[in-house]
Amino acid sequence: MKVTALIDDNLIHETMRYSQATTITEAVKIALKEYISQKKLKELSEEIKKKPLKFKHTAEEIRSLNRQ
Repeated sequence: MKVTALIDDNLIHETMRYSQATTITEAVKIALKEYISQKKLKELSEEIKKKPLKFKHTAEEIRSLNRQ
C-alpha cells in the first residue's frame, strides 16, 4: 500500500537508528510490527489476569515424571 504521511524528521531518524533500518519504509514497517506485537502481548496479559492459567501438577510432580 502506498501512503503519504507527514512525520517529524527526528522521529523518522530515531526510528531508523533504533531499528537499524536502511530505508524509511523498512523503519516504518519494523516500528509498526513492533507496535502491533506489543499491543497483542498486552491484550494477552490482560486476558491472563482475568482468567489465570491453572496447572494440574505441581512442579515437584512434573520433576518426578521427567525423571522416569
